[in-house]
Amino acid sequence: MGTNEALAMRTTDLIIFSFRTLISHKLRSSLTALGLIIGIAAVIILTALGRGIHSFVLAEFTQFGTNLASVAPGKKSTFGISGATISTVRPLTLADAQSLSKLENILAVDPVVQGNARIEAGEKQRRTNILGVGSSIPEVWSINPVKGRFLPAGEQNNPRAFAVLGHKLALELFGSNNPLGQRIRVGSDRYLVMGVMEKKGQMLGFDMDDVIFIPAAKALELFDRESLMEIHILYKNDTPVTTVQNSIKKLLISRHGLEDFTITTQNQMLEKMDSILNILTLAVGALGGISLLVGSVGILTIMTIAVSERTSEIGLQRALGAEGRTIFWIFLCEALTLSAAGGFAGVLTGVFIVKVIAGALPALPVQLAWTYVGAAFGSSLLIGIMSGVMPALKAAAMEPLEALRTE
Repeated sequence: MGTNEALAMRTTDLIIFSFRTLISHKLRSSLTALGLIIGIAAVIILTALGRGIHSFVLAEFTQFGTNLASVAPGKKSTFGISGATISTVRPLTLADAQSLSKLENILAVDPVVQGNARIEAGEKQRRTNILGVGSSIPEVWSINPVKGRFLPAGEQNNPRAFAVLGHKLALELFGSNNPLGQRIRVGSDRYLVMGVMEKKGQMLGFDMDDVIFIPAAKALELFDRESLMEIHILYKNDTPVTTVQNSIKKLLISRHGLEDFTITTQNQMLEKMDSILNILTLAVGALGGISLLVGSVGILTIMTIAVSERTSEIGLQRALGAEGRTIFWIFLCEALTLSAAGGFAGVLTGVFIVKVIAGALPALPVQLAWTYVGAAFGSSLLIGIMSGVMPALKAAAMEPLEALRTE
């Protein structure tokens, strides 16, 4: 017990002695720690930006739900993004979508055709995005009308000219007037407005509030297309993704004669996107880590200078009976204390700046990545140990008489 108490006292004395030494050289210690403070703050700020972008992008992808799959024409490895170039033996048709809706574990299926056309409402006219869809969009995309209702079912064979407006577009065309029952011109046809959708915002730059929804069959006619761009499929939460993929593949191969389509699930997209964004966060953290490297050089330099300046002090300590390992721990503890103080100040500075950015620029996605905060602080301690070992070894190896002779 006595040995443990003596060891604890020696450790306490080392820490107190280290603090006093650093405080006695305030300017030098502050400038040395400044490199670590800047480095750790840079790591925290950059990884907060990376993590914020990570969360923002994943939230954009999951706003329509996670148990979604999409089928795109052509056999290719893509994310199935709408508007991709179509290269296939047989186009995806409305009949394909209708057949997929009859599969087991499928809740809803919706065909999608996208394009851009001129619209007219009274004296107002402009171009906007047109989405040709089915009646299941509210269920598949988790978006509902706030006025009227969505497109009716059974519009595949003899589609009627019905339209549902995005929230923003409805305000631009009709202002405070009720758009329900009004006629608008889309292309060369006149459409009856039967609903207005709720606010949905943007998804990766695509404004979901500035669109017109019309029946997919009418959109195929409008854009003179044979093939759907995509078929979106909503499946049950408890159904394995592989089961859904296999049943879709089996059905479409039986209809097309070969696998001339690409199936992409939301989970696959999220996994790939998550992997890419994690690498992005790691990369920006590594950029901030360069400043930590500069800080470590500063500690190594200042500790080497300290050993040279305090040679006579080291000789006196050795002459009074201090062992080499005691001298080693004195200088190592000083380096560790300096790095710990710089690391702690860097963490506080980085977190404070992130909070200020989040308050001043709420539109900028920032989110503290606590794993990287902890890693940055741990790195500062490791830097202190690594930078202090060589000077401490040099100090411990000095001969007492030679050290005392040094002026």
